[in-house]
Amino acid sequence: MAQNNLSKKFGVAPVFFTAISTILGAILFLRFGFAVGTLGFWGVILIILLGHLVTIPTAMAISELATNKRVEGGGEYFIISRSFGLNIGAAIGIALYLSQAISVAFYVIAFTESFQFFFEWANPWWNQTFNSDIPRQIISLPAMFLLSLLILKKGANVGVKALYVIVVLLAISLVLFFLGKTDYAATNQLSLGFSEFRNMKSFFVVFAIIFPAFTGMTAGVGLSGDLKNPSKSIPIGTLAGTLIGMIIYFFIAYKLASSASPEDLMNNQLVMGNIAIGGALIIPLGLAASTISSALGSIMVAPRTLQAISMDKAFPIRKINLWLGKGRKKDSEPINASLVTIIIAFIFVGIGDVNAVAEIISMFFMVSYGSLCLISFLNHFGSSPSYRPSFKSKWYFSLVGFVVAVWVMFKINTPYAILAFILMTLMYVYVNSYHKKRKGFEGIYANAIYQLSRNLQVFVQKKRSKNSFSEWRPSAICISKSTFERQQAIMLLDWISHKFGFGTYLHHINGYYSKATYQQAEIEIEKVLKNTRVKNSHVYVDTIISPSNTSAIAQAIQIPGIAGMENNMVIFEYSKSQPEQLNEIIDNVALVNAGQFDIGILASSNREIIYKKGIHIWIRSIDTENANLLILLSFIILGHPDWKKANIKIYDITKPEDIEHAKERMDNLIQEGRLPITSKNIEVIGLDINISSKTLINKHSKDAALTLIGFREESLKHDKAEIFSGFDDIGNILFINSHNQKVIE
Repeated sequence: MAQNNLSKKFGVAPVFFTAISTILGAILFLRFGFAVGTLGFWGVILIILLGHLVTIPTAMAISELATNKRVEGGGEYFIISRSFGLNIGAAIGIALYLSQAISVAFYVIAFTESFQFFFEWANPWWNQTFNSDIPRQIISLPAMFLLSLLILKKGANVGVKALYVIVVLLAISLVLFFLGKTDYAATNQLSLGFSEFRNMKSFFVVFAIIFPAFTGMTAGVGLSGDLKNPSKSIPIGTLAGTLIGMIIYFFIAYKLASSASPEDLMNNQLVMGNIAIGGALIIPLGLAASTISSALGSIMVAPRTLQAISMDKAFPIRKINLWLGKGRKKDSEPINASLVTIIIAFIFVGIGDVNAVAEIISMFFMVSYGSLCLISFLNHFGSSPSYRPSFKSKWYFSLVGFVVAVWVMFKINTPYAILAFILMTLMYVYVNSYHKKRKGFEGIYANAIYQLSRNLQVFVQKKRSKNSFSEWRPSAICISKSTFERQQAIMLLDWISHKFGFGTYLHHINGYYSKATYQQAEIEIEKVLKNTRVKNSHVYVDTIISPSNTSAIAQAIQIPGIAGMENNMVIFEYSKSQPEQLNEIIDNVALVNAGQFDIGILASSNREIIYKKGIHIWIRSIDTENANLLILLSFIILGHPDWKKANIKIYDITKPEDIEHAKERMDNLIQEGRLPITSKNIEVIGLDINISSKTLINKHSKDAALTLIGFREESLKHDKAEIFSGFDDIGNILFINSHNQKVIE
């Protein structure tokens, strides 16, 4: 993000003063007395502590993030967008900007309360003349105009200088407040040990009113593009503002509780004026200083957020992005973004009441704070080597900040919290619709997912060494050179891995490992991953470079399973129109058997798969050890959406004298195994020496979408490819050999 070096002129002080003047703002003077009067001293202390469970972790998170990489213009937006991706960053950034812009109006309206004496003096005459109270806009609109003129003419440089003067006035008003004495304090001594909690049912109502007072700690971060050394200024200025603000609030709560009765605190908006030395003048002056400084901070920060968003081309029209991103030549001030901010602020100042908007502002601020804490937590958890901040927080602080931020949003106002998330989602969908090629937030999650996957796999491995798995589920691996000719193998793995199992597909590149074959692998894996079937599947896809099928299989079956459990099934695939491919498969079955794998051999057909025709399972008396695996696999495959209108039909070929026993056995298996197969879908066929089993299978399963048939290793050694031939009338067939008999629980 290009930025004129001449504009980088600020140090720690502007960050600190912008933060502290926003923290000690309008709510301190106008609403804090009400909070102490309503909840009592300890009730307000609880509010301060709860509020800072969000703000302190956020301040630490943003300090950490700012010292990892250079923070350019845009402050919070820059950090969020570079961590979560530009599209989701734009959605959060636009909401953050609107909050900052509307905050200008909020503070200017609060500024008018410092002129209460004027309204009390002028109201009788105004009422007599116009039959109404004097409108607050008579002060707020001129104040907004003068503030706008200051920013447009002089920019942030003069704004920061004015900020110093205002902070001095704020400090003087607070000192005189603490030095003030009242008759109530002289006759009523506050006992901290006996100070009671009051009206705790109203705790979160009061919390909603007070919490925005603590949220100014990131105000100075918005000046990031104007800082000489953001990695120093942001941590020191932000943390100092947050901690000092919290300590001052503790003392203010004590001073209010000990200096005025609960009734006075609740009913007198400017009760601090009754406590401070020269309070009638100094407290309105302090209120004016705090509110105008907060407005000044917001009107400096908001345009810089908008400028950064537009420089990232977040808006759909190029000319708008260019116009908003433009800075003034002499000092790089975001002049056009400032104009837009001023217009928004003027609109809300003209409305004169932003109480309803204030809560939605808090929601968006909370989203940004929660996002910053989440980014910090994910960076800690992901343990990326590139994450090396010079200031280090702790992952549990960031996690607490994120969780409390979300929880507080819903406690303050659940409908507004839901509305905020809906608006953010809609903005993301809109931005994503015209920036589809931008990378999302996969990057920051990838490291966390890698760490989680690693820890889970290590845990599962150690757990397995103590307690072997009793429950079987397929973890299948398939090696094929025919990826671009046929899709059936990937489809089968997709069916298996959609819900209950795991599938790994390895595209075999024939050759020795070299620079040329590596580059070929890179090209071909990209091609495979763009395949529609792969995109929408749960199959893990990779390439394997090996000079022969045997060496490829030997390498592949030693690869750890992607689920943390070892692969337990190897799937081969060949085309029924090219049966010569079977010879390579048969030659490698013994190799796979050495590893005690279940084996699947998929005979692919060019026939269209009509899923509603269902899955047919053939169980023969000579290979009953395969029966349970055939049934389990069919149930697992049926869990895929492709098969939602399909059912399973079982054919059991047995000796005529065993027909009744076979029916009883199958009924018990289906019932005890809780399988979605009805008795009418089970057919027991008596063995006829004049009719081969292949003839029966061709007759009954010629229309089946998928046919499952078991085979034995002994038969394969004796009959070789013959056992797979003679099924010309059937479509896709999956031949299964179970290493051991599976238990259907």
